[in-house]
Amino acid sequence: MADQTNQNQAGEVAPTTTDKQVPSTDSPEATDIPTANTPDPKAANPEDNPNAAKPVAVPPKREKPAAAVDEKPAAAATGEKPAAAAKAAKKEKAPSVEDKPFVEFIEQDYLPALQKAIAQQGVQDLQVSFAKQKVPITGFESAQECWQIIGSWKEIGLRQFNLYFPEEDIQGKKGFSCNEGKKPSTLESFLIDERKITLDLLVFGLVQRLDGQKWLGRN
Repeated sequence: MADQTNQNQAGEVAPTTTDKQVPSTDSPEATDIPTANTPDPKAANPEDNPNAAKPVAVPPKREKPAAAVDEKPAAAATGEKPAAAAKAAKKEKAPSVEDKPFVEFIEQDYLPALQKAIAQQGVQDLQVSFAKQKVPITGFESAQECWQIIGSWKEIGLRQFNLYFPEEDIQGKKGFSCNEGKKPSTLESFLIDERKITLDLLVFGLVQRLDGQKWLGRN
C-alpha cells in the first residue's frame, strides 16, 4: 500500500485557522439606516442621486377664453339690470292711443275725454255724436261725406258745433263750424299749426275754441 504523501512533504502548507479570516466589521457595508453623511434625497440632484425625490409636475393654470372675458351682457354695459332693461323695452313698444284706427280712437278715447273736459267747464247737458255725413254748410251741399263730431246743448240744438275729419286721420286736415239756432258758421281750419296731434291736444283745442265762442259755463 502506497504511503500517503504528506502535505508538508509535497510542499503544500495546510491552511491554518488564522488563514480562515472572518470578514472584518470595519469594512463599509450598505445599510438602510441613514447617516449624517448621506445627502437628503429631497435636496440632492436627481442626476447625481437616483434616490432623490422627483419634482411633481404642476399643471399650468387654465385661463378663460378671451371671448368669455370680453363679452358682457348689453344690460351690464348700460348699467341697467336685466329686468329693468326688459321692462323699458316693453314700455317703448307699447302703442299709444293715437296709433289706434281712426274710428276706434274717436269712439273709445276722444269722445269720453271731450265730454269730461267740457263738463268740467260747467256744461252738464252736452250731447255728442259721431257720424259720417255731408258738411252742413252753404256751398258744401254737394261735397262728399266725411266723419264729424256733432255736439249740442242748451235745449238741444240751440248751440251746436261740428268738428270735421275729411281725411279720416287725426293727423290730417280738420275743420270746425258752429251755430246758435241758425245756419252753421263759415268752415274754418282746426289745429293746422300743430306738427303732431295727441289726444290731450285734440281735447284742449276744441275746449279752447268753444271757450272763445263764449259757450262754456264761466262765460
